[in-house]
Amino acid sequence: MTLIAILLGTVAAGVGSVWLAAALSFAMLARYTQHMLSLAAGALMATAFMHLLPEAFESEAGAQELFAVLLAGLVFFFLLDKAELWHHGHEHHHDAGHEGHDHHGHAHGHDHHGPRSGGWAVLAGDSVHAFGDGILIASAFMADMRLGVVTAVAVLAHEVPHHMGDLVVLRHTSGTHRAALVKVSLAGTVTALGGVVGYFLLAQLEDYLPYFLVAASSSFVYVALADLIPQLQKRLGLRETAAQVAWLLAGIALVTLVSGLAHAR
Repeated sequence: MTLIAILLGTVAAGVGSVWLAAALSFAMLARYTQHMLSLAAGALMATAFMHLLPEAFESEAGAQELFAVLLAGLVFFFLLDKAELWHHGHEHHHDAGHEGHDHHGHAHGHDHHGPRSGGWAVLAGDSVHAFGDGILIASAFMADMRLGVVTAVAVLAHEVPHHMGDLVVLRHTSGTHRAALVKVSLAGTVTALGGVVGYFLLAQLEDYLPYFLVAASSSFVYVALADLIPQLQKRLGLRETAAQVAWLLAGIALVTLVSGLAHAR
């Protein structure tokens, strides 16, 4: 029963987020992107601080060890971001140098190959990220069915804005909306693979479940505070600011509502 729930949750989060992102971006509803960032940030923080961390600290694991894992997770994601920024900055500098030398006939050919390489990089990154999301969702479901549902919803919410950007990139490299959607959807199915691997791995390492939950928390907290919220820190009018806060609270309320409904069952 738990494995079935994990499969349903991972498919919903991994593939469902892609299709929702496609509906928003391809249907010319990109103006709601900022609202979705607020919603995702609220959902992630609520899941981490109100569900994952309390569940982990209710175990027999030591608080100092759990906080050490939380700290290590935050530092790890920070270093991962720095490595990715350095990589993209290096590629951009390299490309700029080529364009400076070949600004006549060769520039067009160079631009043609660059985005296609970028498209494959996006798919590779999506697949790795989706595999990790699957393991996190599996760990939550194995701790508590309600927690698993909440985590799957949180993953779905925070992946939608991310996939909107991916679809824009893949749209340019693939040539059609359909091709971009298929490619990103296939990357999203890796979430289910991560869920299955996580199920069998965690069944053997049940004592380590609290640490997986804390690792999930560090991922959610970092994405919310280092990625999503900084994009919302813009000088806005009172109305726009109120909308941001409302959607942030809606994300927290969504997690609370889903948690309550799942617990009622």
